[in-house]
Amino acid sequence: MSRISKTFANLKEQGRKALIPFFTAGDPTPELTVPLMRAMVKAGADIIELGVPFSDPMADGPAIQRSSERAIKNGVGLKNVLQYVTEFRRSDATTPVVLMGYANPIECMGYEVFAKTAKASGVDGVLVVDYPSEEGGALFEHLAKQELDPIFLLAPTSTPARIASVGKVARGYVYYVSLKGVTGAANIDLDEVATKLPPIKAATNLPVGVGFGIRDAATAKAVAGIADAVVIGSRIIQEIEQSSHANVMENVSRFLSEIRVAMDSNAK
Repeated sequence: MSRISKTFANLKEQGRKALIPFFTAGDPTPELTVPLMRAMVKAGADIIELGVPFSDPMADGPAIQRSSERAIKNGVGLKNVLQYVTEFRRSDATTPVVLMGYANPIECMGYEVFAKTAKASGVDGVLVVDYPSEEGGALFEHLAKQELDPIFLLAPTSTPARIASVGKVARGYVYYVSLKGVTGAANIDLDEVATKLPPIKAATNLPVGVGFGIRDAATAKAVAGIADAVVIGSRIIQEIEQSSHANVMENVSRFLSEIRVAMDSNAK
């Protein structure tokens, strides 16, 4: 059983839902990436989505775009991100790490080299935004050889055929994008999300996480009531932007701790 599967199984036994924070590796500085990962786990994160900086992050709104720009200016690329995961694993052998990014850096490295290096680094899953389930077959084959989970996005506009396709090839969990648009674009419509999740659940036995538009503890609690995981990205990036180098970990930890408490108030 993979680290991701074990995490969800343990949470299910406890009647709790997964908290999955996202931030871009190398932002605000390369030196703070691993300490931020550790601080997030201490604050209650169950899985970490670590963003791979990219110059044209098409699915991301202004906040995450800015974080990628800062990370690239800091000289951070895919090889560095994999090194951060290696360092993180020296003190944490249990928290799953999912790399989230775009196809170009992986293609530049090469599918086989990427998959082998990611596995050796301690990566658990890979979400490539611009590789839908029907494409990227060569990459998915190499991920499978290394027992890395391919994770996919589904959206309010996803057709039954796309949902079925993702249900067949996804591993780890499915990420449901709650909004039509980019990250951080608007407030989440909980009623609409509640109607969209059952068809996804019918197509897969995997946990389903919900992200895009979750900005506060109350919304996270509500989403945790209908989904298996809550994914938060833009709001964390904004916390990083508004913090100084000295207090960024404290501020991010405080925010995530509030989310964790709110989500756990639903525990049965």
